[in-house]
Amino acid sequence: MSEEFWVFGYGSLMWKPGFPFVERCKAELANHRRNFCLKSVRFRGTHEYPGLVLALEPKDGAMCQGVAYRVSASDASETRAYLEDREMDRGSYFETFQTLELEDKRRVDALCYVINPDNQDYIRDLSFDEKAHIIATAVGPTGTNRDYLFNTLNDLRKMSLADPEVESLAERVAALLGDQD
Repeated sequence: MSEEFWVFGYGSLMWKPGFPFVERCKAELANHRRNFCLKSVRFRGTHEYPGLVLALEPKDGAMCQGVAYRVSASDASETRAYLEDREMDRGSYFETFQTLELEDKRRVDALCYVINPDNQDYIRDLSFDEKAHIIATAVGPTGTNRDYLFNTLNDLRKMSLADPEVESLAERVAALLGDQD
């Protein structure tokens, strides 16, 4: 049997964890930022037209707010296998344990998926407008890329967490979608 552990969610893991947990709370990860910089061909795009999803990027002085989940020891092995399949299929991330500060000021080490800077799907230099266009138009097996963005924004708002880039992208994508009507 494995030991209990924590997982940090900053994108779809916030609103669709897909695993059982015994505790969920707001959390902050220092020196990392949430960024739409990872091509998605499995979930929110295709090989012909990749979508764009969030990744954790190391960045000095940044603070990424999200959700920490505590997974019980009895669910640990199955949850780790699930997360490995979901997050590690294309080598996009490094599985690392990082120290989070929870909303009640506890500090815990949590499993985090941090972008692999050498991965072929990591896109560093997209402009804001390029990101918005991809997100507005890409569709993959699990749905539209815009739904991924709007679900992330809605979950951040439900938790009273602010992310100006996600807010701005959502506004721009909504405007692009309005232009298509």
